[in-house]
Amino acid sequence: MLFDAFNGDADGLCALHQMRLAEPAASTLITGVKRDIGLLRKIDARAGDSLLALDIAVEKNAAPLAVLLEKGVKVRWFDHHNPGELPAHPNFQASIDTAADVCTSLLVDRFLGGRHRVWAVAAAFGDNLHEAARRAAEPLGLSNGQLDSLRALGECLNYNGYGESLEDLHFHPADLYRGLSNHADPFSFIQEAPQFQTLIQGYAADMALAAVLQPDEARATGAVFILPDAAWARRVSGVYANDLATANPNRAHALLTRSPKGHFVVSVRAPLADKRGADELCRRFASGGGRKAAAGINMLPEAQIPDFIAAFFATYP
Repeated sequence: MLFDAFNGDADGLCALHQMRLAEPAASTLITGVKRDIGLLRKIDARAGDSLLALDIAVEKNAAPLAVLLEKGVKVRWFDHHNPGELPAHPNFQASIDTAADVCTSLLVDRFLGGRHRVWAVAAAFGDNLHEAARRAAEPLGLSNGQLDSLRALGECLNYNGYGESLEDLHFHPADLYRGLSNHADPFSFIQEAPQFQTLIQGYAADMALAAVLQPDEARATGAVFILPDAAWARRVSGVYANDLATANPNRAHALLTRSPKGHFVVSVRAPLADKRGADELCRRFASGGGRKAAAGINMLPEAQIPDFIAAFFATYP
């Protein structure tokens, strides 16, 4: 049996789509909301089974990964988050790069020799890696209009991944992947798929609500926004953080969104002019992690907000 475990955002979706275009296979899909990255705990595999893991941190799956490897499951792993200590096991193969201008779909594109690069371009746009996306697209000879369409696709796929639970999302990421899998060409998905129309309309409506937000604390080097307990706020927490980063490339940003459970979910974006520090900042708090340019904290108690804000401005003084 083959398992595909992938992050439910643009990067995970497009990474898997590239792999399955290149290596068609029926598989069991294991995914969830963007921050649900401990996916290997959901897999009951046996000796001889195979697992492809995409855009989820090894560190957050270390214990179930060790169990699967010892069972005789063969694992391939592509990711750009801090992995922690990698297992030394003959059943484990990894392609991991934590550089600030790399996403998982670009790693898959590298592995596949550019065979389905147009999907990696969309993913890089979705991960707010606009320069990397345009560099990757150079050999493709795309028009400015086509690049704009890929950017919209990447942003909408990324937008769908954010939420406290699957009920917050417009589509379960596994269902969205199945829709993508019917289109080898992203432009046909953009033009023909009803999922894209739903996402682009939802994105516009939610971002209009976000546009009126004011920072709770702002300095020249950073700004902190606190968002309400609302489904639209949970959906835009990541994409709005990306927009703020793009509009203010010399400023860091933190969005704290109140969860229905009382804690806060944090999205941090380092300044695009110096994409460092987001992962180290978030890893100082329980349930924090990510990458240099973009990171988050899954559960920040309200009582720790002052500590977080102090640490944020110490990181970006």
